[in-house]
Amino acid sequence: MRIALIEQLVLHGAQTASQLADRVDESPANCSWHLRKLAEHGFVEEAGGGRGRERPWQATSTGMSWGDDDESPETRIAGDALTEMMIERELARSREARARLRDDPEWQSAAFADQTMLWLTAEELAEAEQVIRELFLGRLDRLADPSKRPPGSRLCSLLAWGYPTYGVADPTRAADEAEAHS
Repeated sequence: MRIALIEQLVLHGAQTASQLADRVDESPANCSWHLRKLAEHGFVEEAGGGRGRERPWQATSTGMSWGDDDESPETRIAGDALTEMMIERELARSREARARLRDDPEWQSAAFADQTMLWLTAEELAEAEQVIRELFLGRLDRLADPSKRPPGSRLCSLLAWGYPTYGVADPTRAADEAEAHS
């Protein structure tokens, strides 16, 4: 619920609990309670004006990141749970999009799902993440400023991850094989 509220505030700007309730199919009272909890932790803030359920709220940022090297064990557990929840959310969106794209040929040909495995160093994987991050953030201004959205654009969901594949291939054996072939 809280992620859905933040998402709506990022996508549509400041809104009241009543407006958000309509968007997320919840009661205004429940949305108001969750907004106050989000505000306690700095994710949202009052946008000014209004009173009670009719006061508008706004997101404090357009994105989140987690997974710092120096985080506490508790924060790491919470971050892992959040990562799992976000992946499940995106998988559900992917399933819905694939089902609906059959009736939308222009977007069906533009949509994609790519997967590959590459032999990379830790530095190369970090470099790939940086390139992807720059691509994603390069159009982030379109969230807050609808005038920057090109005609025909739609809100699109992009998800990328890069992890070493533990248990699929033994890296020491691959290095030995590569050396034997050289």
